[in-house]
Amino acid sequence: MSVQTLDLATMDRAALDELFRASPPGPIPVGRSRGTAMLFPGSVSDGAMRLLIRSLIWKGKVFRSGTHDLKNRLGPLGTLGIRASVYQDESWFSPGPAIILDYSKTSFVARMIRDEIRQVAPGLYLGQIYLWKQRVGLFMLEFPESAGA
Repeated sequence: MSVQTLDLATMDRAALDELFRASPPGPIPVGRSRGTAMLFPGSVSDGAMRLLIRSLIWKGKVFRSGTHDLKNRLGPLGTLGIRASVYQDESWFSPGPAIILDYSKTSFVARMIRDEIRQVAPGLYLGQIYLWKQRVGLFMLEFPESAGA
C-alpha cells in the first residue's frame, strides 16, 4: 500500500488505526527522521497542534543501529535528548509485531511512555503513543533518505 505523507496527516483516527493494523513492522529505521505528532487526527484543531508541537516541542527522532536506541529531537533547535531503547516485540494495539520505542529503562522523565511504530510506506512509519499503558496519540516519522529504497 502506498501512502503519501500528506494523506497520513489528514486521515482520521479510524483510518490510521486500520492502516496500522494492516502494516508490517518493517525494518528498524536508522538515522534522522522528521516527526509529526497527530494528537487529534481528523479534527479541525489537529493541523494547528502539529505545527505548534513541531515548532516548539518535538521535531522527530534519530535512530542509532549500533546501540539499538534513539534520541528525540527536541525544542526549536532539535536538540537531542530523551533516549529510548529500540527493539521488535508484540504490539499492544493490534496483534503481531511492531517496533517498540521503550523509555522505561532509559529516561527518568519519560519512563511512563512507550511508542510503537509500523512501516506504512518506504521511509514512512506510523506510531502509537502510550502513556501509563493508555494510548494517547499517534505520530508519523519520515526518513527521506530511505524513501526510495
